[in-house]
Amino acid sequence: MQYHPHALGHGGFCMFETLASQIGAAVAVCITAFAFLKGDEPERIGAGAYILAFLASLLVQDTGQLYGTNWRLLGIDTIMLGVYAALVWKTDRAWPIWVCALQSVIVLSHVLTIVDVRPPLSAFYAVINLASYGVLVAIAVGTFWAWQDRVAQGLE
Repeated sequence: MQYHPHALGHGGFCMFETLASQIGAAVAVCITAFAFLKGDEPERIGAGAYILAFLASLLVQDTGQLYGTNWRLLGIDTIMLGVYAALVWKTDRAWPIWVCALQSVIVLSHVLTIVDVRPPLSAFYAVINLASYGVLVAIAVGTFWAWQDRVAQGLE
């Protein structure tokens, strides 16, 4: 979320400098809050990891870096891929599969900078941003399904 899965502030922008980044951060907070309030354990883990990565990416972002690999963000995104892969392995839910696939796209976008394929910077951030919003949508849908399952069972 970030102009990246955890950060709406990459690409030379301060986190809340633009209206788009403010709206994106608000969407991220709302969806993760929904997951914490209405989701089961897998949704809470996914949302918690997302928010932690969001905050970590804010701490490590380098707004002056226009070229090359941002190794710290790559590390955060790789850890997130591991967290989501563990959710796929440990749960029987569908949404972690989608999140893991989208997070793989984000990590592979970083890999493009390592192998020196030079996509336009705007394309790089567009891929990461869209995949990040896809992660949020998948978490929201998974949370909604978990909540509705509990409602149908009369637990809520």
